Amino acid sequence: MPGPLTFDDLKTQVAGGEIDTVLVCFVDMQGRLMGKRFHAGHFIESAWEETHCCNYLLATDLMMSTPEGFASTSWEKGYGDYVMKPDLSSLRPLPWLEGTVMVLCDILDHHTHEEISHSPRAMLKKQIARAEAMGLTPMMASELEFFLFEKSFDEIRKSGFRDLATLSGYNEDYHILQTSREEHVMRPLRNHLWNAGLPIENSKGEAETGQEELNIKYAPALDTADFHTIAKHATKEIAWQQGHAVSFLSKWHKDKVGSSSHVHQSLWKDGAPLFYDPDDALGMSSLMKSYVAGLLKYAADYTYFLAPYINSYKRFQKGSFAPTRIIWSIDNRTAGFRLCGDGTKAVRIECRVGGSDINPYLAMSAMLAAGLKGIEDGLVLEPAFSGDAYAGEGRYIPETLRDAREALLASDLLRDALGEDVVTHYARAAEWEIEEFNRVVTDYEIARGFELA
Repeated sequence: MPGPLTFDDLKTQVAGGEIDTVLVCFVDMQGRLMGKRFHAGHFIESAWEETHCCNYLLATDLMMSTPEGFASTSWEKGYGDYVMKPDLSSLRPLPWLEGTVMVLCDILDHHTHEEISHSPRAMLKKQIARAEAMGLTPMMASELEFFLFEKSFDEIRKSGFRDLATLSGYNEDYHILQTSREEHVMRPLRNHLWNAGLPIENSKGEAETGQEELNIKYAPALDTADFHTIAKHATKEIAWQQGHAVSFLSKWHKDKVGSSSHVHQSLWKDGAPLFYDPDDALGMSSLMKSYVAGLLKYAADYTYFLAPYINSYKRFQKGSFAPTRIIWSIDNRTAGFRLCGDGTKAVRIECRVGGSDINPYLAMSAMLAAGLKGIEDGLVLEPAFSGDAYAGEGRYIPETLRDAREALLASDLLRDALGEDVVTHYARAAEWEIEEFNRVVTDYEIARGFELA
């Protein structure tokens, strides 16, 4: 697998005419890549040091609106600039775009040059630093699930997002024949991402019509979040190049299962897994047990960061492989938290709550905050649940965005770990999503009540 580019590599390739475009990107609140396309010559001359963007980009929504109510920026404050500071260690080729490389940026205050606290990358870096101060290295992996559709993004949008048809007409979970029919999208996706320096493991059919999953090898937490974001972006672009749409919406149809983004977590030190204890019946160290206890105790607090939209909560349905309860269990896909690799050095906890619409930086930073708090407080892990978690006892995952927002606002843990300003910022983002949804008259309401109400 090719590694990331050095700045000297880039200079050589620009001089040789191989590279002419540099995508200078940052990650927004929704987990999307935003930024500018630089002529490579100008980038290596001066823009590698910094460039700028409007500060509304970290106080907006999926539709790129300018909602009121954010403390960080407003019409009154004039929507000024942030500094985009390229992280040159993130330079990498984008093989699916001719002559193009990409670099990720950190977002800084224009005057102080300090990182913006509610910037997703800054939030994750803060929790990683907290772990490192405890002598711990967070290692994570995320799974990307999505649906492939017959028509293109443009065709679907012009149709009003109606009569959607996936590339497959039946459940394709692990199905080789059907996924062969999707290889014109999935093969270039795997290969291009590998050549971009992402440790791609595999893709597979998922448990619904037209649903695929992409798996990337575990890595340090910041790398994993970067990989996830780049891979999600690439999936959309490569599907578009092949004339298809792809969706990471958590629940695109009421009769179809949703798409998740499971996050696997462990802590390491000096290359050794700290979650493993060979003398424990399940191979779980006391440190791991306290970490998982933290994840469970504070799960409601951080659910917003795993389910950020109204639609996200429609995925939590019985019998759908999406969880409904805050329960941990051993290799049990009905639970919100699944113990994987029990009895081995690969022992880890998988959070199954997050949907495919997560921003990985936000999700990982919030879960790290909870798990590390569990370690600091020496929390004791409750016994593992056994059986069908849908029919079990225990706390439910917050059932609506409103419930999750209230839990976020009430969280002393997240105020301490992420910052008061960060919690308030994202609570406003959740509130805006609710306000916007409540303004809309849906097709369901019209069909149900037009004549009969």
